[in-house]
Amino acid sequence: MHAQALLLATAACGALAAPAKRAGEFLFTGTNEAGGEFGTAFPGQLDEDYTWPSPSAIDQLFDLGMNTFRVALKMERATPESLTNSINETYFEGFESVINHITSKGAYAVVDPHNYGRFYDEIITDVEAFGAWWTTVATRFADNANVIFDTNNEYHDMDMQLVVDLNQAAIDAIRATGATSQYIFVEGNAWTGAWSWVSSGNGEAMLALADPEDKLVFEMHQYLDEDSSGTHDACVSATIGAERVQEATQWLKDNGKKGIIGEMAGAVNEVCIEAVKGQLQHLLDNSDVWTGWLWWAAGPWWSDYMFSIEPTTGPAYVGLLEDIQPFIGA
Repeated sequence: MHAQALLLATAACGALAAPAKRAGEFLFTGTNEAGGEFGTAFPGQLDEDYTWPSPSAIDQLFDLGMNTFRVALKMERATPESLTNSINETYFEGFESVINHITSKGAYAVVDPHNYGRFYDEIITDVEAFGAWWTTVATRFADNANVIFDTNNEYHDMDMQLVVDLNQAAIDAIRATGATSQYIFVEGNAWTGAWSWVSSGNGEAMLALADPEDKLVFEMHQYLDEDSSGTHDACVSATIGAERVQEATQWLKDNGKKGIIGEMAGAVNEVCIEAVKGQLQHLLDNSDVWTGWLWWAAGPWWSDYMFSIEPTTGPAYVGLLEDIQPFIGA
């Protein structure tokens, strides 16, 4: 069945119900929505340096069964010049509009500061200021139960204790705003890779994190190319998808934790398609600890980007959607 036929058939079944997890199923399935983090000009101009996801494109993915959308923003645009500054409303109203559109449908919207543990390209070392940033932002969504807070995208090449401290500061700040019902996604060092979760030290260090509401989800990313970077169209093998998450699966089970693959993708070729399906099947088979997965990525400015699942012309939307459809909303 082609993508358009899938869209029409699924839409005919009616709107997606409010997110709820049943035994043996995922809680979160969806995609990353890119655009708000594009560009290097700060604060930048809308539709010149950055853009926001299309509500109609999100609706099409929602009608296919996706219920979770991780929406990227840049911290430097949200609070220009300083982590402790007030909100830049010109930028933030666009972001807030996307979040509200998603959650109005009964879906989850993930607030994703896509900053790699940096602010203006400098590693964030002021833990208190990082917490203050999260106080400012989380306050805007404290009453929206379908908002999820992702502490920061892909910390890397940082002191491990600093990564733990930043995560904990975000958790504490978010909960102090009164946002007590929402999930918080925490990310590790070393690009938060699933394949290196244990060997990088994340497995030991991240156990120190504490949430009074017990709603932490450990977000890991996993690509299938030679270096797990997601920058090549060749996957290592047809079985690499399952293989690269097995160790993280065991860590989650051994420690009683929940995880999500917050970024995953493969190019449209036979080996990658089989590898993607294998990874998704492994996650589903272990959905007692894996809460779901999010594709990288959708968004209006991807053009012919090899992993784009943007309706209706993205390569993954056209050539891979049929293969992953059984795992959407599973």
